Amino acid sequence: MKKFILLLLLITGTSIYAQIRTSSNIGGESSKWTFGGSAGLGGTFGSGNSGTSVYLSPRVGYKIMPNLEGGLATNFTWSNSEYFTATTFGVGPYVNYYIARNFYLSGMFQEYFFTQKNKFTDQKYSGDEAALYLGGGYMQKIGGSAYLQIGGMYNVLYDKEKSVFGSGFIPSVGVVFGL
Repeated sequence: MKKFILLLLLITGTSIYAQIRTSSNIGGESSKWTFGGSAGLGGTFGSGNSGTSVYLSPRVGYKIMPNLEGGLATNFTWSNSEYFTATTFGVGPYVNYYIARNFYLSGMFQEYFFTQKNKFTDQKYSGDEAALYLGGGYMQKIGGSAYLQIGGMYNVLYDKEKSVFGSGFIPSVGVVFGL
């Protein structure tokens, strides 16, 4: 079953990429709109603590100036293991400043809404948490108006004692169309 789900996610991701990539109007050189994001699938399989995680983070932006982009980013994470299930949804604005089309500085505010369930005690927990990420990274043109972005960000509001997240740092790898 897990192999089937992995294959389905890979096929779906490939077809979404193909639809965005072959469109001549979406995020093209003459458009001020940008589209992008990242996706991930993780987990541990086998005996013991096995689990699966799915992560989707789409974004849409607008080029305010040639090197300045602002927009809206969302993300969705679903995790399931033998001990717990968790769902997290985040949404908020972001801004990117591009330096010589090879580097970028980024700021993003996210308001997260989450639910967690302990499978042994049947206890449920839900809440929300704000995050203000600052960071940057490297980008490489991969064809047309598409760029691969690799970077990292740190949540300056992160409080180890109060946060549901294990760390304030998030690495990021994604594709953006329309720059």
